[in-house]
Amino acid sequence: MNIANWLHDTSRRFPQRPALFEGACQVADYATFAARVRQRAAHLMDTHGIVPGDHVALLMKNCCEYLELLYAIWWVGAVAVPVNSKLHPGEAAWIAENAEARLIFTDGGQVFSSQGLPAECRELDGRTPPDSACDSGLEFPCIRQDHDLAWLFYTSGTTGRSKGVMLSHGNLIAMSLCYATDVDPVSAEDAAVYAAPMSHGAGLYNFIHVRCGARHVVPESRGFDAAELFGLATELGNVSLFAAPTMVKRMVEQARRQEYAGEGIKTIVYGGGPMYLADLMEAVETFGPRLVQIYGQGESPMTISVLPRELIADRQRSEWATLAASVGQAQSCVEIRILDAAHSPVPCGERGEIAVRGATVMQGYWHNETATRQALVEGWLLTGDIGFMDPAGYLTLTDRSKDVIITGGSNVYPREVEEVLAQHPDVFEVCVVGEPDAQWGESVVAFVVSRDAQALNEALLNAWFIERMASFKKPKKYLFRSDLPKNSYGKVLKTELRQWLKDTSVTAVP
Repeated sequence: MNIANWLHDTSRRFPQRPALFEGACQVADYATFAARVRQRAAHLMDTHGIVPGDHVALLMKNCCEYLELLYAIWWVGAVAVPVNSKLHPGEAAWIAENAEARLIFTDGGQVFSSQGLPAECRELDGRTPPDSACDSGLEFPCIRQDHDLAWLFYTSGTTGRSKGVMLSHGNLIAMSLCYATDVDPVSAEDAAVYAAPMSHGAGLYNFIHVRCGARHVVPESRGFDAAELFGLATELGNVSLFAAPTMVKRMVEQARRQEYAGEGIKTIVYGGGPMYLADLMEAVETFGPRLVQIYGQGESPMTISVLPRELIADRQRSEWATLAASVGQAQSCVEIRILDAAHSPVPCGERGEIAVRGATVMQGYWHNETATRQALVEGWLLTGDIGFMDPAGYLTLTDRSKDVIITGGSNVYPREVEEVLAQHPDVFEVCVVGEPDAQWGESVVAFVVSRDAQALNEALLNAWFIERMASFKKPKKYLFRSDLPKNSYGKVLKTELRQWLKDTSVTAVP
């Protein structure tokens, strides 16, 4: 089934329900939303000859037109290629070429030079409405099968060139139904606020909100601003949003500055990186039972496991700290296993690679059979993440397999070191990586952002650490920084920190 059918059905059942908002201002009801989509679909077909199976890219910041374009692409049976709006034009052009995109919509239509895009791809202004004279006659979305490609998502490329994750209409439908079943029920009174990039997970949550006739809100800033979010929540009510842990941390700080306790916020879904226990405790104290954690990857979007709000908020439970440090239990459409190096299941409590199987798992990587064979083994997605499962089915992540530090023959998992350091009251952010070491193989290095540069030093952190964890896991080096490099999703870029260490080491050699 074409997932655009959800918009078509909602627009017929509830035509006057509020649909699209710019800030707190409504700009379309569902009838208008669908009419704009049909007009854009006609423009794609009549003016640009887009046919089912063609690829159309989007390189735009968050806006209501983004949703209109997505649904217009699916309406004609084409494939959407959302591209991170913060990428350099050269990087975006590579994605457009690799994805074989025929069109790329941008803010203003003037991002690329005449030589910047492949000859087969044309740049268009995504913010400009098409000519109203266009009429393809497509009253209904084009017929698509569950296995037909719908969304081509390019990974962040932190370990090399980005890979195009192929997500079908069936993948997106399964993911969306999991949200309503496992993460958060949705009603027409809800408002999905897009503060994180719509090219990533935040955009994927549009589907279930369209199906339920909820509101879609793009902040006037078109991005993340905690004070702006609180104002929208207070004015609109029943606001839900997806936020990376770094965004939640900023929301907590802003909320405390303005004595805001979460009024108007229904749900904050967080994921995409580690939420340290100390930060989660502060968030629960500030916002109450409004947080839900999800764990997923682009290859199984937003749908591997979930930790529900009831458990996160219940700090009276004796095992709260252990469960809150997990990423919850499998979502309803997937199975999870922990595998050893030979791809055999390991006993409960033993670390191994997390593998996932189910209706949300990708079709493979676009034009990359080698990577597909490595990632999909006998129907299981090998995530590259390391973790363990307890007897009740709660999954705990320890690290990415490539991030594990082997020092003196012992494994050190950066996440556990970061958890200890993050509890220090003067630590704002921390990231731990391995550095080549002639004696130990690798040594543990901690990059630290302090709340007060005068209040923190290496000796204080060492004393804090050795009271709480084995000394062999203690960082050999603390590097204090004003901030940590992050991608548009709020995830710390450990590759950049490792490269910085490498470059610094080379420079220091006489």
